[in-house]
Amino acid sequence: MPLSSFDGFGLAEPLRLSLKAENHVTPTPIQAQAIPYLTQGRDLLGIAQTGTGKTAAFALPILHRLAAERRPRVARHPHALILAPTRELACQIDERFRAYGRGLGLRSAVILGGVGQGQQVKALAAGVDILIATPGRLLDLISQRHISLDQVSILVLDEADRMLDMGFIRDVRKIVAACRKERQTLLFSATMPPDIAKLAAEILRNPVRVDVSPAKLTADRIEQRVYFVPAQAKRALLAELIADPAMDRVLVFTRTKRNADRVCRALQQDGVVAEALHGNKAQNARVRALEAFRSGRARVLVATDIAARGIDVPGISHVINYELPNEPESYVHRIGRTARAGAGGAAIAFCDPSERAYLAAIERLLRIKVPVAEHRLTHAPAINPSSERGNQRPERSRPQAAPAPKRRQGTRGQRQKGWLEPARTPRRQGTSRLAGDPR
Repeated sequence: MPLSSFDGFGLAEPLRLSLKAENHVTPTPIQAQAIPYLTQGRDLLGIAQTGTGKTAAFALPILHRLAAERRPRVARHPHALILAPTRELACQIDERFRAYGRGLGLRSAVILGGVGQGQQVKALAAGVDILIATPGRLLDLISQRHISLDQVSILVLDEADRMLDMGFIRDVRKIVAACRKERQTLLFSATMPPDIAKLAAEILRNPVRVDVSPAKLTADRIEQRVYFVPAQAKRALLAELIADPAMDRVLVFTRTKRNADRVCRALQQDGVVAEALHGNKAQNARVRALEAFRSGRARVLVATDIAARGIDVPGISHVINYELPNEPESYVHRIGRTARAGAGGAAIAFCDPSERAYLAAIERLLRIKVPVAEHRLTHAPAINPSSERGNQRPERSRPQAAPAPKRRQGTRGQRQKGWLEPARTPRRQGTSRLAGDPR
């Protein structure tokens, strides 16, 4: 039976003190279900989105086990490996390991791309117990013989479905093959597409399955609403909403990097301190943008899905879906950035006529109808949603066809210069146009 207190897990005393210092009193559902099995050394398949507390669900048992074993630290041979799809998520996982593991004497390091490898190579040479890495840079360092995974006894694949989306599954398979066969393996994924289910079956041994429904967790604590708004009026609606002082820390999602930059610039022109976060930005720029948002210097962060995957910033009051995602699961990931650790939050979606099918898919996944908000803009026409929002497009009045302009034949020279549209000679019935026919 899942426990209602961290004290019942039998964790090492330094870990319990760290949890109290972090104000973690009551375990989340995935922590309560997963930690007892993981402390027993079981493999685990976890179905959970970010924001459910899954990082602590695997970090605490790993720290507890490594602290108890006290294996000697060997240069370039880590004992535990956590794979993450993005640089931001890798850094946040390392931050959590350091916070929970202070006082244990364990050492962790982060391996990621976008920055020079010199410091990373130096850290590996000094020896680490726990390595958090993105797949691409890790494979690079393995090929350069800066690291060996033959001593990895605990392997974690975090957000495996996102690694699949980003094309990392082949790299992941190579990394798994480089680890020792006798190990404890944990795989976490928000969804379970066939390729991830196949991977789980290949690498997990008699795993326990912990399934935390993302739709239920999200819908319960987050106030959701949707604005039906034409695409050309979205910027004005965003500006009007952001003017509300209650929106003190806002995460805005777009589908593309270009639109993230455009929305960010529009907000900055309105005097809003905003930062953009997407894959085209250098790593140091991404770190600065995220730190500005986390510290409160930037009130708004405009991000794409991949860049924001795994972002855990406390106190996000609102998530705004400036553009709806084409995958309903991505909507769940997005709005899960608010309402963290039992707090409430609000999620707002902008839906133009071309996005109606996306909204319908989201509502089917969540098993709810997202409440429609009253249109606030007075200068832009509101879209009147039908009762069957997901199946019908809004009715549009057909404009009267303008009379066709009369064609003027003009001279041959005028036609060749493009001044006049050439007159067409009607085809006579019973004849066909042959090659070389000047008509």
